[in-house]
Amino acid sequence: MDLLTQTLSGFTAMSHWEYIAVGLSMAYLLLAIKESLWCWPAAFFSTLIYTIMYWNGALLMESLLNFYYMYMAVFGWVVWRKGKAENLNITSWSINRHAVLISLTTVAAITIGYVMQNYTHADFAYLDSFTTCFAVVTTYLVAKKVLENWLYWIVIDAASMYLYYEKGYYPTLALFIFYTIMAAWGFKTWYEEYEQSQAKPLAQL
Repeated sequence: MDLLTQTLSGFTAMSHWEYIAVGLSMAYLLLAIKESLWCWPAAFFSTLIYTIMYWNGALLMESLLNFYYMYMAVFGWVVWRKGKAENLNITSWSINRHAVLISLTTVAAITIGYVMQNYTHADFAYLDSFTTCFAVVTTYLVAKKVLENWLYWIVIDAASMYLYYEKGYYPTLALFIFYTIMAAWGFKTWYEEYEQSQAKPLAQL
């Protein structure tokens, strides 16, 4: 009950810019699930706002992450626009490839977390670093239309919910609850399309 009250209070206290960021973030996710090219402009402008907000809230890695998202929004636009002409399809990576990716990203997250914990004023340095590092690689997976990106996002978003709860970003916490649910839907949607694309060549034999 207290969380609900605090969340509602947080929505009341939100600036117009934060409302815009939340709306654009939701638009990005819905458009990405539908594989719409216009998800990337929505991502660019929402992350621009969040970059400033997180920096002011001393979540330094989250701020840097959103700055990276701005770059990836441009990258994603270019890749998907080019892919539309070249018929870029959803792909699936092997378990071994994901194991290597997870291992390398974990090492990077621990290293960055140590630096942030001991040499900056960052809060929740290790958790912040883990969510940031995995979000960096997962955003690349989205741009490349790798099916399993949605599974990564489910874990990242769930971990981020604790971070935002502790920092008092209750509207953003509510947004990430929505993100986690939509990531599960995104995986289901992309998986079905991937299965259909895999079945087409077999049907032609």
